[in-house]
Amino acid sequence: MIATVLLVFGRGVVADGGGYRLTTESVARTHAAIAYVRTHAAEFRAAADARVVFTGGWPHGPAGLPDPPARHREGELMRALARDAGLDGYARLDAETRSRTTLQNLALTVQDGLLGTARFTPAHPLGLVSHPWHLPRIRLLAGRALGLRGADLLDVPVTGPDPVPARRERAARVACRLGYLGLRTPEALLRRERGLTRAAHRVGRLLGGR
Repeated sequence: MIATVLLVFGRGVVADGGGYRLTTESVARTHAAIAYVRTHAAEFRAAADARVVFTGGWPHGPAGLPDPPARHREGELMRALARDAGLDGYARLDAETRSRTTLQNLALTVQDGLLGTARFTPAHPLGLVSHPWHLPRIRLLAGRALGLRGADLLDVPVTGPDPVPARRERAARVACRLGYLGLRTPEALLRRERGLTRAAHRVGRLLGGR
């Protein structure tokens, strides 16, 4: 099946000489979305709800620095790159720009109404664009935040290196599975994430004081 609605997950923004630029990995994910749409151009042009949503705000910003200004956040920079490549000739391009985590990418996209009114099924899946190591965790969280599982989702993996320690990513998936157990709405998931983040900071301060 072909996904004509894509959700593209960012991989960071870098403050660079008074400006902001996408990391190499974020550029690679944008290019993966561009390539997918071009490969399936006829399907995108024929779909009434064809769209590509780029997600991300300021995920790797150094502590204490303000968020990038409007038009310089991750989702906006990825959308601008896609627009420069002519992708808006095939699909609507949207950007979610408030998120800092994978869960927030999903939950805030839903809260902002950026997926439109599409109903995702095995015949009309939601495409997930990211690196292969990241996709299993996205799927896990999409099951919680969107209620989508299995063939309702279509992986659009990025080719090319993006080394992430396997042990760290496995630990992140386990933490998501346990930390969000039983939660089924974006609002509840975001509340739990805030609580877990506060708890982690408290533990860090305690350990740091020893």
